[in-house]
Amino acid sequence: MYSHFRGTVEELGADRAVIDANGVGYELFCSKNTLKELSLGKTAKLFAHLNIAQDAVALYGFYTDDERAMFRKLIGVSRIGPKLALAALSVLSPSDIAMAVLTDNAAAFDGVAGMGRKTAARVILELKEKVDGTVSASGGAKGAKTADDGANSMRREAIEALVALGYDGAVAGRAVAEIDDCARTEDMIMKALRKLSAK
Repeated sequence: MYSHFRGTVEELGADRAVIDANGVGYELFCSKNTLKELSLGKTAKLFAHLNIAQDAVALYGFYTDDERAMFRKLIGVSRIGPKLALAALSVLSPSDIAMAVLTDNAAAFDGVAGMGRKTAARVILELKEKVDGTVSASGGAKGAKTADDGANSMRREAIEALVALGYDGAVAGRAVAEIDDCARTEDMIMKALRKLSAK
């Protein structure tokens, strides 16, 4: 029904923004990542999703179309509502989530409020066939550009090793996503560790 809203950012809250489009103020619930891109008094374009539930009608706004697409995938997972989907997108980028799904990295969701490991496992299971294998942590085509099972298996092992070393699941996923395919898992781990130590 609504594709996007373009107008002046009139209000910014902890989880929402009000966009004044031609004299009408639209309240849109947003992820923290989208809210970071907005400035009061500035013109902004937000991609929209209208959610109609049994007891509420709400508009959701997204700074990129990729974020909206991932939101729609997430709310398609059983027992994942808009609030939890926004919480996930407040911590992880769409490419972070896609990488986590492709590499079975449930630890990537540890920082998402309200999402435990069982829920994260369900997200991974249900989105397995729905995410694009051409994404990387930087949103480009570098890194995990292949949907090949062998390459993803190696990336999965590398992420597990980094998590075992104490790195956050999302951080580990991003580091591994930035590495080109390697001949051995050990090489991928070493390259990811170098990237992490350089930050």
